[in-house]
Amino acid sequence: MTADAKWLLWLDINRDPYMNMSIDELLLLRIAGFGTPVVRIYGWDRKSVSIGYVQDYEAAPREGYVIVRRMTGGGVVFHDKDLTYTVAIPGGHPICALDRIESYHVFHRAVKEALAGFGLQAELSAAECGAVDRATMQCFVTPTRYDVLCGGQKYAGAAQRRTRDGILHQGSIDLKASGGNSAILTEKLIKAFEKQFEIGFIEFNVSREFLHDAEILSGIKYSTEQWNRFKEIPAE
Repeated sequence: MTADAKWLLWLDINRDPYMNMSIDELLLLRIAGFGTPVVRIYGWDRKSVSIGYVQDYEAAPREGYVIVRRMTGGGVVFHDKDLTYTVAIPGGHPICALDRIESYHVFHRAVKEALAGFGLQAELSAAECGAVDRATMQCFVTPTRYDVLCGGQKYAGAAQRRTRDGILHQGSIDLKASGGNSAILTEKLIKAFEKQFEIGFIEFNVSREFLHDAEILSGIKYSTEQWNRFKEIPAE
C-alpha cells in the first residue's frame, strides 16, 4: 500500500481554529517538499465548530462556539470533545491512486483498530447515506460509507481535499471512545497507523518559517468573514 517505510508524525499542541486550518492547508501545499506523508494530531484551544467547504454558515451553532470553514468537504463537526488528526499525502503516493471512497476505507480501518484497543466492537459503515442536504448536514449524526460506527453510533469520520499536490485527509474521533482521554487515544491511533500502513514514524520538526506562514494564512483567509461566510464556492 505505501511507497515508503517512514512517515512524519507531528504531535501538535492545542491551537485556535483558524491556525489549525491554516496549518493543514500549508501541509498539503508543501507536502512534496517533505517527500513522505505527514500525520498531524492536534487539539483546539476553544470550543469550535468546523464546517465543510460548501456548507452554509448558518448550519453551525452560533452560541458558545467559534466557527471556521474547512478546505475539505463533509458536514458540521464539533471540536470540543474530539481528537482531530490530519494526514497530508504527496501526489504519486499509492494512496493517491485509490478512489476517494477506498482512501477513506484504508484510514478508517486504522481508526477501527485503534478503537478495538478500548474493547469497542467497531465496524465500518457499509453504505452511503441517503439523500441529505450536504449544506446543512452534521457529520456525527449522518454516517457515510466507511465511517466508523460502534453500536450503530458514529464514532469517527473524515473529509478530504484532493489537488495536484496530493490529498489532505482531515479526521475526527469522538473522545468517548477513550473515556475522554486524548493521550491514550493518540497512542493507540499511532500504533494502529503503523500496523495498517506497515510504517514507522519519524518526528516532524516544524520550522518557525512554516508556523509564521501559517499565521499569515490564518489572518488573510481562515479568520476572515469573507472565507467563513461565503455562499458560493470561491475561486482558488
